[in-house]
Amino acid sequence: MNLRVYHGNVTPGVFARALFARYNAGNYQVQAYGDDTNLNLQIYTRPGRQAGGETGLTVNLSQVEDGVSVQVGKQRMLGLAANFGRTALDAFRNPWSLLGNLDDIAQDVESAQLEDSVWNVIDRIARQNNAGESLSERLNSLKCPYCLTGNKIGEGNCMACGAPLGDIQPSACRRCGYVLYYKEKICPNCGLPANYS
Repeated sequence: MNLRVYHGNVTPGVFARALFARYNAGNYQVQAYGDDTNLNLQIYTRPGRQAGGETGLTVNLSQVEDGVSVQVGKQRMLGLAANFGRTALDAFRNPWSLLGNLDDIAQDVESAQLEDSVWNVIDRIARQNNAGESLSERLNSLKCPYCLTGNKIGEGNCMACGAPLGDIQPSACRRCGYVLYYKEKICPNCGLPANYS
């Protein structure tokens, strides 16, 4: 899964600053494109680094209703595969060459886990900012269409006028956290059938 929605009082900039702090150093470099509501970050191996093959991925951070949509693109692995292959070929010719390639091997192993590492940073920042994939506080209540009184999600009838509320109950997709409204049969974000949310 490469897309999640975090509901809460967060902005794309909060996630972007954390990703810059973690990855714009050492063997990695980060570039950002866009504005405060829609940021694209490219995280990739720094040119001229001392060890490891090339890799990179893109993170899209978009402001959505009561939160941020985070999409992590597919990681480019061709440079890593080539570097692993060269190291294996060198080891086949001369097993002692592995000792000289330990830095390359360690960096390639770390780079191969870049996507998971990015998601770990994003999840940690969401928790630190009290954001999550469940519905936000504002979306966790609904207005009666007849008397406009606020009611808790899950209430069958309006607490003020008694009108039925079943048709206006929103929920969050269990796969990606996107807000689903009562008429949606499939999550418009990830495609999971709504009867599973």
